[in-house]
Amino acid sequence: MEEKRECMVTVITDTKDMLRDRIFLRKAVMIALPVALQGMLNTIVNLVDTMMIGRLGETAIAAVGLANKVFFVFSLLVFGVVSGSGVLAAQYWGNQDVKSIRKVTGLGVLIALTGALLFAAPSVLCPAVVMRIFTDSEKAIQTGAAYLAVAALSYPFTAVTNTYVAMLRAVGRVKAPVAISLMTILINIVLNYILIFVHFGAPRLGVTGAAIATLTARIAESGAILAAVYTTRSPIAGRLGEMFGYSRAFIRQFAGTAAPVIANEFIWGLGTTMYSLAYGRMGDNAVAAITIATTIQDIVVVLFQGLSAATAVILGNEMGAGKLKQAEKYAKNFFILQFLVTLAAMGLCYGIRWNIISMYSISYEVAQAVNRCLIVFILFMPFKMFNYVNVVGVLRSGGDTRMCLILDTSGVWLIGVPMAFLGGLYLRQTIWIVYAMVMTEEVYKAGLGYIRYRQKKWLRNLAMELNG
Repeated sequence: MEEKRECMVTVITDTKDMLRDRIFLRKAVMIALPVALQGMLNTIVNLVDTMMIGRLGETAIAAVGLANKVFFVFSLLVFGVVSGSGVLAAQYWGNQDVKSIRKVTGLGVLIALTGALLFAAPSVLCPAVVMRIFTDSEKAIQTGAAYLAVAALSYPFTAVTNTYVAMLRAVGRVKAPVAISLMTILINIVLNYILIFVHFGAPRLGVTGAAIATLTARIAESGAILAAVYTTRSPIAGRLGEMFGYSRAFIRQFAGTAAPVIANEFIWGLGTTMYSLAYGRMGDNAVAAITIATTIQDIVVVLFQGLSAATAVILGNEMGAGKLKQAEKYAKNFFILQFLVTLAAMGLCYGIRWNIISMYSISYEVAQAVNRCLIVFILFMPFKMFNYVNVVGVLRSGGDTRMCLILDTSGVWLIGVPMAFLGGLYLRQTIWIVYAMVMTEEVYKAGLGYIRYRQKKWLRNLAMELNG
């Protein structure tokens, strides 16, 4: 009892200290808020897309949701590239090594573009074949293929955009991406309105219209990001010779830190795609329910994406500058902040869930399934959000990327995937029960991740190690 009391006193004291640390809070808010806002804007696009497409029927929602699983896996590969690159860039920025930052940017763009072409080629050339991976519903296959063939053309532009956005975050330039995301949203929504339905003399294109809108918006976004980088003399605005000239030693150093992150996101993404294989065989209603629920929960998740991004950048900058004790203190502060935000997010999600569900043109059965999936998400939120900050933020900031790889991939492949197929196909449970079974992997990952955090193997000055 006495130990519990002492622990509670320590937590309260640490929380008060964190709230009084204005320098930390200012740094965290300046990075986390724009990143979260940008993520929120992207989520709103997805939400509006789903609502507009939903007016074409639940099969259309399911088809586009499954088609976007290809983009989801691709985006995770890109996220792995930019996360690994961002770890190095943040530490280099802490060490004021602009030359190395530009080389990291160039190599990140090159790898991301290669991944984009690998995913785009089969999606454009044989979209129906790709769709058959996710579902056996012929109607969903044909509808999804029409969307995928066009939307996949946007993947190279997304690769360039995400790489440069990550580099901008690493050097503390976070405002421009937000403004550009807002522009992208407006383009996407307006074109959706015109092309999905019949407006201003445009043909009624349905899901193909939605794909054209997405492609156009992503092209505009990529062009705007490049313009913002090179017209403002950003530290990452390097010439071709500065970005694409690599020594063997540099590539080896990059691979040692970034390769596990790239592998992490890709393998984890393949695992979560296996969930969709199970969901896709539970019927269009189940797929529609989990698609809508995921879109809604992303409104909350973006808060923690912002926090994890701020964690990685701030801790990386501190460690790159050799301030390991300060980095350790800030890591503790981020965990406290994450817990407080989680409590608020749980209440928000529970309170507004029916307000958002009611916006969709779906049956009562699907609406109830969405509601139950969201309640499952709320119950597991503390574990999921801890993992965001710990794995994506704290552990990666110091280059402990191999452990992150182990945590993410073992969780999804040893627990999540077996649970999805056991619950969805063998036991034939409802979608929300299957979702709850899958989410148990977050508990496993949180437990092991906390142990790794306490071991402090992530506290490293990578900039010094790589240059020394």
